[in-house]
Amino acid sequence: MNSFEMMLIPSNYGMIKVYIYGFYPPKGMGKVYASLDDTVVSCKGTCKKKTIIRALSKLNEILSNQK
Repeated sequence: MNSFEMMLIPSNYGMIKVYIYGFYPPKGMGKVYASLDDTVVSCKGTCKKKTIIRALSKLNEILSNQK
């Protein structure tokens, strides 16, 4: 995994960082990491958009249960 994409999403609790690896060629396997402070979540999949959404949903669920 030499190259990756990075998304920064501002929120009221801090900056959410999303790292996207793979997904090349299209429909190829990839991995997404979503992090906020010390909480990191990872997901694997073949559809980039759905995998990003799944990682952010997991992060939201973990953060909701902590507070």
